[in-house]
Amino acid sequence: METVAAIPKYNLTGEQEKKLILREYRGLLRSLKPKLKSGDKELVRDAFEMAAEAHKTMRRKSGEPYILHPLAVARICVEEIGLGIRSTICALLHDTVEDTDITLEDIERDFGSEIARIVDGLTKISNVIDVNASQQAENFKKILLTLTDDPRVILIKLADRVHNMRTLDSMKREKQLKISSETVYVYAPLAHRMGLYNIKTELEDLAMKYLEPDEYKEIARKLSETKRERSRYINEFIKPLKEKLDKGQFEFEIYGRPKSIHSIWNKMRKKAVAFEEVYDLFAIRIIINAPPEREKEDCWKVYSLITDEYTPSPERLRDWLSNPKSNGYEALHTTVMGPQGKWVEVQIRSKRMNEIAEKGLAAHWKYKEGGNDESRFDKWFQQIREVLSTEDNDSINFLQDFKTSFLVEEIYVYTPKGDVKMLPVGSTALDFAFSIHSAIGVQCIGAKVNHKLVPISHKLRSGDQVEIITSSKQKPSEDWVNIVVTAKAKSKVKDALKEEKRKIADEGKYIIQRKLENFGAAYNQHNIDVLTSYYKFNSSLDFFYQVAVKSIDLRELNEFHLLGDRLEAPKPIRPIADVKVDQGAAQRKDAELIIFGESSDRIVYTLANCCKPIPGDDVFGFVSTGKGLTIHRTNCPNAAKLLSNYGHRVVKTKWAKNKEISFLTGIRIVGLDDVGVINKITNLISGELRLNINALTIEAKEGIFEGNIKIYVHDKEELDESVKRLKQLNGIQSVDRYDTENG
Repeated sequence: METVAAIPKYNLTGEQEKKLILREYRGLLRSLKPKLKSGDKELVRDAFEMAAEAHKTMRRKSGEPYILHPLAVARICVEEIGLGIRSTICALLHDTVEDTDITLEDIERDFGSEIARIVDGLTKISNVIDVNASQQAENFKKILLTLTDDPRVILIKLADRVHNMRTLDSMKREKQLKISSETVYVYAPLAHRMGLYNIKTELEDLAMKYLEPDEYKEIARKLSETKRERSRYINEFIKPLKEKLDKGQFEFEIYGRPKSIHSIWNKMRKKAVAFEEVYDLFAIRIIINAPPEREKEDCWKVYSLITDEYTPSPERLRDWLSNPKSNGYEALHTTVMGPQGKWVEVQIRSKRMNEIAEKGLAAHWKYKEGGNDESRFDKWFQQIREVLSTEDNDSINFLQDFKTSFLVEEIYVYTPKGDVKMLPVGSTALDFAFSIHSAIGVQCIGAKVNHKLVPISHKLRSGDQVEIITSSKQKPSEDWVNIVVTAKAKSKVKDALKEEKRKIADEGKYIIQRKLENFGAAYNQHNIDVLTSYYKFNSSLDFFYQVAVKSIDLRELNEFHLLGDRLEAPKPIRPIADVKVDQGAAQRKDAELIIFGESSDRIVYTLANCCKPIPGDDVFGFVSTGKGLTIHRTNCPNAAKLLSNYGHRVVKTKWAKNKEISFLTGIRIVGLDDVGVINKITNLISGELRLNINALTIEAKEGIFEGNIKIYVHDKEELDESVKRLKQLNGIQSVDRYDTENG
């Protein structure tokens, strides 16, 4: 898998290529050795030969023979996910049906129906890149349908994605952005959900390498610079613990592992701190060898030994021994105060738990007999099946709902009788009501959480005991859609609202019927369609509903013409011109749009408010209906969603130098509230850097001030220079750019 990268590409002779392919194939067989039963080796060879023959004329973007990709995917399946023979065969064949002349019937004939079904699942979802939005979410729906049918499909798909991300260098920049966004948006959370923590962190890190290249390089550089002092500290921290564990006669491994670049970057962003201030750059892991019946007890004994040596932070204890996560993860996490006043996270788990944490679902099957956590996975699958079975046409919303419902951590809450319910983080009392039964959800007027009365929007926390209060007079309202986070509750609320809307729309229908009859026009489909499109509604239901609630001025009907009994809409006074960009720019797929260059006069565009791009930022153009072209930064909070859902509307964009136009951007400064500090800041910005200040707000509290300054800059260089110079002022703690309108 990694060997491919070690050999220079593009310039291998046919003989060298053959050797390379054979070496990869033998490596795969070596990894499979412990799992091979009689006849398996021949099957794997047949699959390899079938794939090699089918792909023999194909090359990857890097120039290497295509067969190296299925081989690498198969090795990831075996070595990193712990899958077996059948999955290996499927991984080798995963691209054949889509890209070559081989059919599903051929695969079924040679390898049986189970393998054919998995390959079919992989084929349905392999082309999730570069299709229009609803198609993409549809494909994602298919992924999930196959997942609930046979989770191996998703595991092989994840292996495929890992290899694509590892070899993304040879792709074009916009492809890199799109594939990386999709990885962060869907595949990394999915890997997490399947319990594959190593793969999840690698996917996040690789995506960050392309989406945030500068930050990625910077953190990687700082990590390698601090490696030696970290190792020294880890050894100092571990030494007394080792002695205690040896004395207690535990069989154990103990080591420190660095946190991933992506998770460090996330901490820096969320807490607005510099790299140097992220205290938990690494975690200590203790893995004990204990028989199943003693695992829990021994983990707590180890916890006791650690906390004898170092003081724990009580609110940072995570007990996933008593309550494993729904993806099977079990461990005990604690954060303790180590030497030199540094907080250190310690993770305690048994060998079995460690395997489940690294290999996720595949290891989970191996230990299936336990029964207890198996039901958690089943519950999760069951919930997905339920959501998939409800026919909701809006696939984009489906993807969003799926993320908030199934790809986040869970909380555990109790019914009044003490039964446990598992809900995603962020769930409300209303979600809980729907999780019991939709009839209870629809009539929910409030809840008692831990015996206290709360509104339906109350956010639940793990360990809450919830009792739902209902009333037969209650009806769901529009704002319920924003109160619930689970996909099941969302779709039930929408159904109930539709039903309610239909009843009201019926009144609107009668009003229109009477109006048309008075006007001498027939009440028929043609006339309804004319009215619906004239008033710009998507469906006649919406039109009737708005008529019923009196938000439409029907006096305009007098301007319509009659042809027999058919209505004809009056001609609009001015044509709507917002299609200007859509035609040219988005059609020429590879053409780059230059903003503020010679060609820029012909293109109407706006700069996105969500991220306020300025020249020099990495940007992409996005064609939106009604607004034409909007320019977003690639690290905009909405970028991942736009790039992964609507790839077909993305246009490559770059800046041309232009010193005439200034852009408004914001800087947030935090520092010590010292005499004259404001003066220093304004002197630097207006006097030395000669930049115009648009607005300035300063708030001081208990010796610390926080200032938001809006300034006009020509480009990113000017902004970076001002941030650098401001940081050099005495008493300034942090200087960051902020993008949102409200700052």
